[in-house]
Amino acid sequence: MIRLTCGLLLSSVVLAGCASHPNSDIALQQAGSDFQKVKEDSNVLRIAPKDVIRAGESLARADRLSSYWGSGGDVVHYAYLSQRYSAIAREHTQLVLNEERAAKLELERQRLQLALREAKLLSVQQQGKWLEEQIASLTTTQTDRGLVMTLGDVLFDTGQAELKNSANRTVLKIVQFLQLNPKRVVRIEGYTDSTGGEQENLKLSRDRAQAVADVLVDLGIDDKRIQVEGYGDQYPVEVNASERGRAQNRRVEIVFSDDKGQLGAAR
Repeated sequence: MIRLTCGLLLSSVVLAGCASHPNSDIALQQAGSDFQKVKEDSNVLRIAPKDVIRAGESLARADRLSSYWGSGGDVVHYAYLSQRYSAIAREHTQLVLNEERAAKLELERQRLQLALREAKLLSVQQQGKWLEEQIASLTTTQTDRGLVMTLGDVLFDTGQAELKNSANRTVLKIVQFLQLNPKRVVRIEGYTDSTGGEQENLKLSRDRAQAVADVLVDLGIDDKRIQVEGYGDQYPVEVNASERGRAQNRRVEIVFSDDKGQLGAAR
């Protein structure tokens, strides 16, 4: 009788130990998904390889334990560790990318300021004639609003408001032109295509216009000489039915005043 009782007790302990943790499968699946994302991110692999390795090791251990009865709690534990290492890798990567971006922007700002200082070595007369020719050679149109220069969508990444480096040469010419014509002012207008919601488009269009204005101010143009407007998908220059048309509608227009500082009416 005693042997039978002990046997039943032992069996119950073994069965309890074999019970699977109810959340182990979910935890393992989520950890695997998180690890796959960081493993496929080239920036994460470059910046935080050690954390990726730790995430993979913890995931592998959780996976091995999942095949044993009674190890559900350990599976959840190591799956959690894998997720944390994946999260740390992403956070570390984002921090470094932000620092790299800031350093790149500062270097480009210094380069542009150096170019401005070098340009000032030319005589004012030479600069004025050269700049007038340069401004005229850019995409400009005379309208009832004034002389309009169009900065196309290629100067921005899709859905982003940060100017690409390819825009700097054009912006530099505008800065020099305004420095030599201190009475002139500009209105910077942003536009989008019809993709996206109305409020989203309005914000993106204004953010892009503001990005151009910020560069002008950073390079010495008084912000009182700059107006910023965002019109979203209003006033398209082409139909939005094709990618070519949408690309032309995604633009920033710079409206120049006359030499007395008088701007044409806004839209």
